[in-house]
Amino acid sequence: MNISRLILVGFCLFGYFAGFSQYIELINSSFEGEPSDATVPQGWMPCKEGTTPDILPGFWGVYNEPSDGDTYVGLITRQNNTWESIGQRLTNTLEKGRCYSWSMDLAHSDTYSGYNNPIRVRIWASKLKCQKDQLIYESVVIEHLDWQTYSFRFTPDSDYRYIMIEAFHSERPFQYKGNVLIDRVRPIQACDKT
Repeated sequence: MNISRLILVGFCLFGYFAGFSQYIELINSSFEGEPSDATVPQGWMPCKEGTTPDILPGFWGVYNEPSDGDTYVGLITRQNNTWESIGQRLTNTLEKGRCYSWSMDLAHSDTYSGYNNPIRVRIWASKLKCQKDQLIYESVVIEHLDWQTYSFRFTPDSDYRYIMIEAFHSERPFQYKGNVLIDRVRPIQACDKT
């Protein structure tokens, strides 16, 4: 077999196996930065008016240790039916019809300057920044103070390039002040073929 044919076979095999091991890395997935209030972590963008996430610990009475690195992000909901959400443009496209798996660490603080009620996390995929095209995950209400890993699978119903993570309580008319802590967001991975 000549050298050019070997190179061609190598590229084909690389492309074949790369498709099975695809993963999408997020920028600043552990929300590292200088602890501060009302600050969007580097690599992320605010997605809702009034979004002022906090890089923790050390502000608003929140001193939980991080699950990874030095800091994490806190998102809140308010009594006036508003909540915080952050997003980012992905390094690769989520492909329509392909199964993906994803996981992150979530916790709750019972001393978040009055925003102490437990809430849930919702995650959206979209074609444009900060839009809600497809709900790909909604957690249970996060009541535990310790970090726990939440893993899920999803299949996009279209090609998407953005994700958005939002704090959320419920669709009911009654709204309240609550918080969720997020850390150690893993890369999005194509599902195993097994």
